[in-house]
Amino acid sequence: MAKREALRELQSRLAERLQQARTEVRSVSWLAVECGGLGLLFPLPTAGEIFPVGTLLPVPHTQRWFMGVANLRGGLHGVVDFAAFLGLRAPIAREAVREQAQLLALSARFGASCALLVDRLAGLRSTEQLRPEPPDEGPRPVFAGGRWRDETGRVWQEIDLAALARHDQFLAISA
Repeated sequence: MAKREALRELQSRLAERLQQARTEVRSVSWLAVECGGLGLLFPLPTAGEIFPVGTLLPVPHTQRWFMGVANLRGGLHGVVDFAAFLGLRAPIAREAVREQAQLLALSARFGASCALLVDRLAGLRSTEQLRPEPPDEGPRPVFAGGRWRDETGRVWQEIDLAALARHDQFLAISA
C-alpha cells in the first residue's frame, strides 16, 4: 500500500514538473524514461500525459508488441509495448507489467490515440545535463533522434514522437 502511495506521489510531482517545464522558458527539454534497459528521451512539447497502467483490453490479430486498448481520460488509446516494438525484449503479458511501468500518451496533435508502455520514469533532462554523442554508423529508424550522454556516462537516445506517429511499422498493428 505504501508503495502505491509513493508511486502516486511521484506521478503527481512529475506531472506538476512537466506542466511547469512546458510553461517556463527553462532549458528542460526531455522526459527521460527507461525502456528495455535503454534510456530514452521524449521531447516535452510532443509528449502527452503520463498514466498508470490500468486495465488493458486485448485486440485480436494484432502484432505481439500491441498490448491492446486502454481507457485514458475517457478515450480509447492503443497501447504499444515500446521495448518490444524496438526489439529490446520479447513482448510482456498484460498481467506481468511491473508496478513501475507507466503509459505515456502521445500528444493529441499527432492524431494518434496511442500510448507507449515504458518500464520506468526517470525524470526530466535538460541540455545542461547532457552532452551530444557522435551519430551512429549504420541504419537507424527515422524516429531515432540524437544520442546524448549524462554526467554518469549513461547514453540516452532521443525519440522523435512525431516521426514515430507517422512510421509505417508503428502504424501497422495488424498481424
